[in-house]
Amino acid sequence: MAATKKIAGGLAATALVLGAAGCSGSDSGRSPGSGGARKGVAAPELPGSVNRPIGDGSTAYTGPQPNVQKPRKLKPGEKPPQFVVFSWDGAGEDSQKLFSHFREVGRKNNARMTYFLSGVYMLPEEKSSLYTAPQHSAGRSDIGFGDLQGIKDTATQVRAAWLEGNEIGTHFNGHFCGPDGGVGTWSVAEWKSEISQAKSFVKNWKSNAGLKDMAPLPFDYDKELIGARTPCLEGQKNFMLAAKDLGFRYDSSGISKQIWPKKTDGLWDLPLQLVPMPGRAFDTLSMDYNYMVNQSGTTSQGDPAQHEFWGDQMRDGLRQAFDRAYQGNRAPLIIGNHFESWNGGTYMRAVEESIESMCTKPEVRCVPFRELADWLDAQDPKVLEWMRTLDVGEAPKQGWDRFLTAGPPAKPAAPAVSEVKQAEEPAAEGADED
Repeated sequence: MAATKKIAGGLAATALVLGAAGCSGSDSGRSPGSGGARKGVAAPELPGSVNRPIGDGSTAYTGPQPNVQKPRKLKPGEKPPQFVVFSWDGAGEDSQKLFSHFREVGRKNNARMTYFLSGVYMLPEEKSSLYTAPQHSAGRSDIGFGDLQGIKDTATQVRAAWLEGNEIGTHFNGHFCGPDGGVGTWSVAEWKSEISQAKSFVKNWKSNAGLKDMAPLPFDYDKELIGARTPCLEGQKNFMLAAKDLGFRYDSSGISKQIWPKKTDGLWDLPLQLVPMPGRAFDTLSMDYNYMVNQSGTTSQGDPAQHEFWGDQMRDGLRQAFDRAYQGNRAPLIIGNHFESWNGGTYMRAVEESIESMCTKPEVRCVPFRELADWLDAQDPKVLEWMRTLDVGEAPKQGWDRFLTAGPPAKPAAPAVSEVKQAEEPAAEGADED
């Protein structure tokens, strides 16, 4: 078993969403390992006959990703689909077998997701010195490293997930949070180093772990990796500046209301969202960790008598968030999770029940971030900006057809040159004008 993870950074309980850091320094309470692949969940075969190894054969080009839906521009007056993105921070397969389990849940419910893989989960602990986090000594990680069984199992799940149409993003490496060398203190150059190392551990996992007989991951990670979520939602500004230079297309480290997203510094800003906390007078972030902090505080295993209620509270909060978007402004719903067993696994039940109730409804598309970004890029920017004027839960009063056909009100015509000159003259004479 790899080094034990620890919960770190931003754990102070509060009645406000921002009182929780968005995720913990512990994704599941352990590093991936201990146990083989989940029975009954076989990895699909590589598509077609294309299989061109890259580098040491840890990855390979196998052709276009299967089971993805190409984006289509909205027709005039067409109601947008309801997008829902389920995403997983620090994705790796350990003894809980949650990666394989949620792959199965996704297949049963027409849900494809984004798995933010932690690079150090593909690096064995005996090779930990290959990782040097910014502002830390070599071999340091707040979430440990992989072991051979964990690396085997995680590679099997990553391979299968991609072939099923899921996305493999990154949660980077050592998950350092807080003011003492945490990701929020990193420069653009330091972020580029972290990204490079995260890529390297995925692109060289077979050599690093001595598992050269295993099948490769069926994608070119330099092209597959287009988005991320930062540890504890810290360091977004400098990360996005680094990511833009490296060809990333989106980030999901921000916080927002349930409104249509926009681009920031050239990247789609696809943030976690403020969603209901049923029975409480505040919203929380759309993530299992934040529900937990607002329920059991700094302990991940609170009162067992409350576990069922807490899970129901998260499930119902996510459903309320879904309903107000589905019946309202149709803004994409972004949900973040970890493969964890907090409070008896009640949040994993809540997520599973949410997938089952949301992703099977008409006009709903449960997709990875990549597919959402593709769809957004295919739309008329003016239409997206017009939809951004709809507030949380606000449906167009005149209906979608008229709302999107009419579009934003026309801007007043620019005044004639002579009118501009006349308007400027008094200002030029005023002694107190700036």
